[in-house]
Amino acid sequence: MTIEPFRLAVPDSDLTDLRTRLDLVRWPDELPGVGWEYGVPLGYLQELTAYWRDGYDWRAAEARLNEWPQFTTTIDGANVHFVHLRSAAPDAIPLILTHGWPGSIVEFTEVAGPLLESFHLVIPSIPGFGLSGPTRDRGWEYQRVAKAWSVLMTSLGYDRYGVQGGDWGAAISRELGRLHPEQVIGVHLNLIPGAGATSEPTPEELEPLDQAERDRTWASWERFQQWSKNEQGYADLQSTKPQTLAYALTDSPVGQLAWIAEKFAAWTDPASKLDRDHLLTNVMLYWLTRTAGSAGRIYFERAHASYGDQNSTTPTALLDLAHENFIPLRHKVERTNNLVRWTSHPHGGHFAAMEQAAVFVGDIRAFFRSLI
Repeated sequence: MTIEPFRLAVPDSDLTDLRTRLDLVRWPDELPGVGWEYGVPLGYLQELTAYWRDGYDWRAAEARLNEWPQFTTTIDGANVHFVHLRSAAPDAIPLILTHGWPGSIVEFTEVAGPLLESFHLVIPSIPGFGLSGPTRDRGWEYQRVAKAWSVLMTSLGYDRYGVQGGDWGAAISRELGRLHPEQVIGVHLNLIPGAGATSEPTPEELEPLDQAERDRTWASWERFQQWSKNEQGYADLQSTKPQTLAYALTDSPVGQLAWIAEKFAAWTDPASKLDRDHLLTNVMLYWLTRTAGSAGRIYFERAHASYGDQNSTTPTALLDLAHENFIPLRHKVERTNNLVRWTSHPHGGHFAAMEQAAVFVGDIRAFFRSLI
């Protein structure tokens, strides 16, 4: 397996094209007084677009990303881009961090430095996403990505390592631990797939639970119902017709911005103050690589794949942030996971590394220290 050094160097012509498209944007109408109920408010997006056009500095963001040693390789026919940071600590644990949708390696900008004090870090872009995209064949769902990550870590000389992820990164990380318990020391997640209530709780399910877990189960069910009613549409579209959506997002930078910015607004703790430069750098990695479609295909592949036994024996930790999209249930998690650590925190949402960097780093450190 050949590993090549990589450095971001976006042509000036791509940035000129972006500015031209931002100058020529056609704005839709908007109902008065509806806020975020129908989607991204017009005024919010106009202001963010103006900043993108005249205030945001891609070259500064590019230079910051280039401070990380980056590489590309080919695994199972796919181009894989990754960051590889070696710790100076003599007892450092190898750790692979995996982002989700609509995220990227930018999610880990603020946590990589502190984590490097204790870990060797591998931070890949999921095949089809950003600098690992687009993919050229079918079937890149999370199990295939997990198998690719096993090849990647072995090729880097890591026989034993930890994994961490949220969103799609959670599904990939958990699967990597499930498939390779002999390699994976532990699985740290800030979301556990399938851990919330997706059907109305039955008396038989509730009977063995204490009152706190019963209350949490009802709360989880209520949040899931709201999600299904108000938030599920993007996933349904990407699970069924990602190619149709790709034309709009690849042709219109404002369309791509709106598609991602809505999720960063809706899925974060209202008290979180996300840096808009980080948001725009994340959007740029989709826009410049034209990977809105190939990133969205992971939803289609998951929806059309079949899965068997999903039980995992690898030690697993959950960082449970209060404003995550789904409320996880301990009694469900323990059915299929070797749960050894559960940390609940009253703040933060879906983008844990960006919203609660110190809590995120501290919980990862504490979990892996407990395993060695």
